[in-house]
Amino acid sequence: MLKYSPANAKTDALKQVDELKPFLSGKRKIYSLDLLSGYSCPFAKACLSKAVVDENGKRHIEDGKDNEFRCFSASQEVQYTNVYNSRKHNFDTLRGLHLNDMIHELNQSMPDNLGICRIHVAGDFFSPAYMFAWVNMAIMHTDRLFYAYTKSLKYWLKYREYVDLLDNFVLTASYGGRDDDMIAEHNLRSAKVVFSESEAVTLGLAIDHDDAHAARPSMSDQDFALLIHGTQPKGTEAAEALKALKGKGSYSRNKTPELAYGESMV
Repeated sequence: MLKYSPANAKTDALKQVDELKPFLSGKRKIYSLDLLSGYSCPFAKACLSKAVVDENGKRHIEDGKDNEFRCFSASQEVQYTNVYNSRKHNFDTLRGLHLNDMIHELNQSMPDNLGICRIHVAGDFFSPAYMFAWVNMAIMHTDRLFYAYTKSLKYWLKYREYVDLLDNFVLTASYGGRDDDMIAEHNLRSAKVVFSESEAVTLGLAIDHDDAHAARPSMSDQDFALLIHGTQPKGTEAAEALKALKGKGSYSRNKTPELAYGESMV
């Protein structure tokens, strides 16, 4: 059985979004299905990090050669053994399965009271078949909402004809991957990690503090920004930006964004 995880503090805030409340009727809840960071992310670049186990069984972080900021979930996997084990179990279980077996595993493991699923607080779509398994989950469960950030843009485009027809399967292209050029070329809704609130304003992007932008079907054509977060290597630009943002109290989920959707920069 796969291990779905209950909502964390960030995704739990989706309960307050009116548009999403029908998915949570009847005491349904928010869950995520997570995989091992980096290992399950075939197109990651700027955020590529992995929890590596040494010969003594101890975990440490390793960043990719093009890393610009450290993956938050990879840091979690180094710090927390239960988190590492759960995500590794899910990844090891799924990656050896054929499509129909993936669908069966995802479906039989899904909690009965799941109303909203963030596909991957950690991890990404590691193969075309795996993405299509989730597309099938959305087709099978139209009363539940599935949403995800992804850098696996080739897989999205492969199944776009299905994705575009589904109101309960919401994808966001995450900048910082190996195929970023595909985002503008194919007009994919996107999210960009920024190092300051002013950078988001300059780009004309609202900041999503709580996944309300990422999850809402009505916003599936609107780009947004995410503030740099997690544990960043000392002395890096990302670490300095993180320090500055924390000092300003920029991570409050009640904070009003500098730019709301529909507003003009003029």
